[in-house]
Amino acid sequence: MHSKFLKQTLLFLLSVLLGACQMAQSGSSVVDPSLSTPNPTSTPYSILPEITPYPSPTATPICSELSGSIEEGLVLSKKLDKPMSYLVYLPPCYNHDATLRYPVIYLLHGQNNSEVEWLQLGAAAAADELIATGMTKPFIMVFPFDPSYKQPDQYGFRDVFLGSLIPEIDRNYRTLDDKAHRAIGGMSRGGAWALHLGANFPQMFGSVGGHSPSIFFADGNELPELYVSIPSSSLPRIWIDIGDSDPGIKLINQFHNSLEEQGVKHEFYQNKGYHEGKYWAAHLREYLLWYNQGW
Repeated sequence: MHSKFLKQTLLFLLSVLLGACQMAQSGSSVVDPSLSTPNPTSTPYSILPEITPYPSPTATPICSELSGSIEEGLVLSKKLDKPMSYLVYLPPCYNHDATLRYPVIYLLHGQNNSEVEWLQLGAAAAADELIATGMTKPFIMVFPFDPSYKQPDQYGFRDVFLGSLIPEIDRNYRTLDDKAHRAIGGMSRGGAWALHLGANFPQMFGSVGGHSPSIFFADGNELPELYVSIPSSSLPRIWIDIGDSDPGIKLINQFHNSLEEQGVKHEFYQNKGYHEGKYWAAHLREYLLWYNQGW
């Protein structure tokens, strides 16, 4: 009787020891349920910024979109003979997170063209590529239409652009609506507008790009002086480029030299090419990268 009991006891103890060994080898452990109970006095950290400028490069993508979208708009004003039509490029995933805000580039077309010119040269495709590859952060582009050949003081484009279009874009889209995150650029006549607006309203734009700019006759020699008069702390970033076979190269070199002689910080590039779409298309990604470097 005792022998049988002793044998059963030894077998039981042996099974316990074997089980313990197996648990040790497998890494299993026994957890007291009371230890996993949350501390009732602790508060989970859930305070996030109301607006996040853009996703962190290491963050999980908020959607799988690789292409942005284009929207149309119209500004009605008695200061213009016809409404100011415009196009807006919204980056991929714009509609998937309503907390994100974006920097904006206003890009103006050349004379005898329209708001579609930048898109025809590949601006949207270039932006999609730069954003998808992480070379730039997501951004918005706005392309307004200027139907005129007149000088800035001869019609109302400037007033409508500054007083109506920019406020409408900031109101209807999730922009970062400060100078630091607002850029303006243009090709040919559009470049003249960009340099004109950047000089006269430096509080509005953090970056100003003149791509083969056909500087307004009315601005003449005053344009460099306007930039000289801007305090260095308020001076926007300035980019000027032109093709070496562009008919306006002499005037642009004079403008560049005047800025340089008077110590106005800017970037100047003379490339191979003519005053044509082929030239601007070839440098489009450079332009967009430069605007983004300001952010």
